[in-house]
Amino acid sequence: MRVLVDAGPLTTFKVLKVSMAEFQCLNGQSVSYVVLQYLAGSTNPPHTHSRSIELLFLLGGSLEVRFVDTTNKLFTQTFQASDLFVFPKGLVHYQFNGDTKKFAIAVSAFGSANAGTVSIPGAMFNTSINDGILAKSFKIDVTTIQKIKAGLLPKA
Repeated sequence: MRVLVDAGPLTTFKVLKVSMAEFQCLNGQSVSYVVLQYLAGSTNPPHTHSRSIELLFLLGGSLEVRFVDTTNKLFTQTFQASDLFVFPKGLVHYQFNGDTKKFAIAVSAFGSANAGTVSIPGAMFNTSINDGILAKSFKIDVTTIQKIKAGLLPKA
């Protein structure tokens, strides 16, 4: 956690995890958390947690938080510091710092030592799913799929 306390100005969205992967002693303890640092205008992309709910507490700044239920209904809320939000287990959700000048910081707690985070953009476009299958699924052409994939590649 010293990395967080001693950190300089933010340059990108950052996640600092405290889970079983980082601390083996959490194995079997049914708890983990992350510290989320949102640069002004940044997003924590759509994702799910297959093994846990997420309880997000905003320490500073403001955030737009959203999740989609099983009927494809979008639930949204604008957060201010000290607000708390629950993302149900397994549902797609994301956060966005709509403030273009100030960063935001939050802590999320999970009821699992390994929450099972699945990034939706990564799961769809950074895998070996056939471009033709993706194009048919999203009702777009293969060229557009390839452009999306190229835009998600890590920056060198």
